[in-house]
Amino acid sequence: MRKQLSGVKRTSWTSRVCLGAGTALVAAQLSQVAIAAPEQADIDALRQQLVEQSRKLAEQQQLLEAELKKLEQHKQSLQATQRSIEAMQAQLGMPVADRPTDAKPQQLAEADLSTTRGRGPEATERVDNILEAVNLFSEPSIMTPQGTFIFDPYLQYAYNSSDRLSVIGFSVLNAVLIGEINVSQSNRTNWVASLGGRYGVTNRFEVEARVPLIYRTDDTLARPITSTSQNELFSSDGSGVGDVELAARYQLNAPRDDGAFYIAGLRFKTRTGKDIYEVDYDPLFNLPTELATGSGFYSLQPSLSGVLPSDPVVFFGGVNYTWNIKRDVNEMVGTAFVGEVDPGDSIGLNFGMGLSLNERSSFSVSYEHTWIGESSFEGLTNDALDVQLGTLQTTFAYRLNKSTNINLTIGAGLTEDTPDTTMTLRVPIRF
Repeated sequence: MRKQLSGVKRTSWTSRVCLGAGTALVAAQLSQVAIAAPEQADIDALRQQLVEQSRKLAEQQQLLEAELKKLEQHKQSLQATQRSIEAMQAQLGMPVADRPTDAKPQQLAEADLSTTRGRGPEATERVDNILEAVNLFSEPSIMTPQGTFIFDPYLQYAYNSSDRLSVIGFSVLNAVLIGEINVSQSNRTNWVASLGGRYGVTNRFEVEARVPLIYRTDDTLARPITSTSQNELFSSDGSGVGDVELAARYQLNAPRDDGAFYIAGLRFKTRTGKDIYEVDYDPLFNLPTELATGSGFYSLQPSLSGVLPSDPVVFFGGVNYTWNIKRDVNEMVGTAFVGEVDPGDSIGLNFGMGLSLNERSSFSVSYEHTWIGESSFEGLTNDALDVQLGTLQTTFAYRLNKSTNINLTIGAGLTEDTPDTTMTLRVPIRF
């Protein structure tokens, strides 16, 4: 009986030991599961954060690529604008500043953009505006650069057909005479070869001198004053040095944005050419046997002009006032005595626009109008009328290289006293 109880006890103790061990093992496993469960949750959270960061990185990459495309487009736009303005400057006869190297604009762009990193869009826009102005004009200036000389010769042909020819008067242009005597019909041809140049004293101030060489022919169908017969053809010509001109221009402002450039000018015209009061006249027709090459009067012309770049177009215009200084002739001219002559002053207006076709060629359209006041002879104005001169012009420009341009201008007269047709070929060369 005792043995049985003893066996039962041992069995019960063994069971308790095994149960205790199993319980401990289960508790350990449960503890490991409890520890592993938080670690797995952290891994899932990290994976979710990684996916979110990858998505944001992809978005930032797309934004960066878009900004780089905009930067490239902006750089191309600046280069196109620079080429357009240079072409318009060349077409207008203005100096074009050379670019030091092809890489410099890009280096400027990279340097300026690097200073804007980490700043807002307003700062970037301000730098872009300054960069655009620097790329367009190095000063910014549209005058002849300091220390630069531009040789600017031109050859001009003008034809004028008129039903009247004024003899006792004065010449405003090479193809326009103002005076008292009319004839039935006259065809006038003018050739002007002008040698001139301008020099940049500073980047905003330049001086200019011009010497014209003139050859003129007139074919006049007139009736002799001593006969009542039918009209006869009278021909004459003349050649020589015309009126030398001196001029100075100053750029009033230096805009750094999209503003206009304003230029003040002053031009002085001499009377070096042979004028209408110094030539001989045919006594039968009372017409000059030799044509004058000068106006016969000194004149002073202040002016104000403006240039407004607006890619790809350049707008330009200006006004001027010409003071023709009176002169005491006191000579017989033809069959009449001429005393003091006070030519009328004039007011001029011009405006137009130019368009760049590519980096080498461009064209422009402009209009010029001049009001010439009444002239007086010995203080009398009732025998003279004011004159209106209107010309529509089209100019084609081509840039041969960095220092030479070719400009061809064709003008059509829109008023009776204006030459019917003018053609001017200019070849400015920069030194």
